[in-house]
Amino acid sequence: MSNRAIRRVGAVVLAANVLLVVAKGLVWWTTGSLAVGSEAVNSLADSAYSLVILAGLYLTTQPPDFSHPHGHERIEPFVSLFIALGVFAAGGAVLWRSISSVLAGTVSTAPTAPAAVAVLVATAVVKYGLYRYCVGVAERTHSPALTATALDNRNDILTAGAALVGVLGSSAGLPVLDPIAAGVVSLGILYTGYEIVQDNIDYLVGSAPPEDLRVEIIRRALAHPDVKGAHDVIAHYVGPEIDVSLHIEVEGDRTLFEAHDIETDVVEAIRELEEVDDVFVHVDPKELGEWKADETIDELVGDGNAEK
Repeated sequence: MSNRAIRRVGAVVLAANVLLVVAKGLVWWTTGSLAVGSEAVNSLADSAYSLVILAGLYLTTQPPDFSHPHGHERIEPFVSLFIALGVFAAGGAVLWRSISSVLAGTVSTAPTAPAAVAVLVATAVVKYGLYRYCVGVAERTHSPALTATALDNRNDILTAGAALVGVLGSSAGLPVLDPIAAGVVSLGILYTGYEIVQDNIDYLVGSAPPEDLRVEIIRRALAHPDVKGAHDVIAHYVGPEIDVSLHIEVEGDRTLFEAHDIETDVVEAIRELEEVDDVFVHVDPKELGEWKADETIDELVGDGNAEK
């Protein structure tokens, strides 16, 4: 279900962007509004990279195969970085146009066209709906690509608002509001690109997950009645998913079958976490002298580890 939901989001975003290109293009053709024309070009660019995103999401949701035994989810951070490049390009273009217009004094006054206002307001409404839709599915599927897509749609709300300010400002005899508003919006767009890059770099370089998730991983390992402690716990991102490895401490009089069952129980308990992909557990019998304190675990879960 989650894979179908992810692909469906990509298709919906692409269809919405294509419809916006048509609507803005018609208004631009009939009114000559430069603000709407810029928005039409923006939506055309959105449609182009939405097609690439849809292809990327299709690849990431394919089942595991011989060449990719863990599946294809690790492609997602690269799809997100592609979105970030589009965001940076859009933000840079808006900033350049804003600065150039002010310095060159090319802003002009034009009457407000109701169709131009209507299409820009409709754009903001549609993009807000897409933003909420993408955020909702991203939270359920933990998809970084959909999170990036949601942020990009949020940007489009800002650009539509800036264009609307320009249209209304030009009609009111204050055409300079157009480039000024666009310049402010461009800074927000560029910051969103930075957010997308920052989030996905963590996935690509194998950063540790949030502290609350690491605590939950350790708690699940220590919750087993035969586990007396844990150490050398490592949790890190491999793509958007998390791999976990840890040593658990058990009494040495357990049979091989019992040790196997303990290990299996701990693995299954940790794998129940949605974000976790693989879990590797090493069993340390007490008599081998490998039990040891782990300051990281003590900091995360307190003294419960030592008391067991």
